[in-house]
Amino acid sequence: MYLLLGSNQGNSKIQLTKATRQIEKQIGGIIRQSSLYSTAAWGSINQPDFLNQVIIVETKLSAQQTMQTILKIEEEMGRIRTVKNAPRIIDIDILYYNKEIINQPELTVPHPQIQNRRFVLVPLNQLSPNLIHPVLNKTTHQLLINCPDKLNVKKF
Repeated sequence: MYLLLGSNQGNSKIQLTKATRQIEKQIGGIIRQSSLYSTAAWGSINQPDFLNQVIIVETKLSAQQTMQTILKIEEEMGRIRTVKNAPRIIDIDILYYNKEIINQPELTVPHPQIQNRRFVLVPLNQLSPNLIHPVLNKTTHQLLINCPDKLNVKKF
């Protein structure tokens, strides 16, 4: 399973470290993790830059159980959901859950915006350039080349 972690409040590097520890405790072992990347906030520019990272996690939980656990971790870390694209202490998204395609009101996998966001594709490409998106049938590398998002994503 591939998860995207993001933070732009407080010490974002520490927030990402705390999140990975909680993911290991509550969801499963982290197999690999990308570098940290700094990116301007997407969708709402009047806020601090984000630090993002993609991690690969091995879990025995279902996608739905994983999502519930993610929401619990975010809440425990102090995330308060306000408006869409608001600054946040932690954001954890399921990008892919194996090769599953899930379309439910509370969970869509693969994440529906992967192909439109460089801050997702750059760290994902670092880990798995040949991973095939099960809906779009394109590799991560192909999605990155064709990504309409032009925000600068740089290693932190």
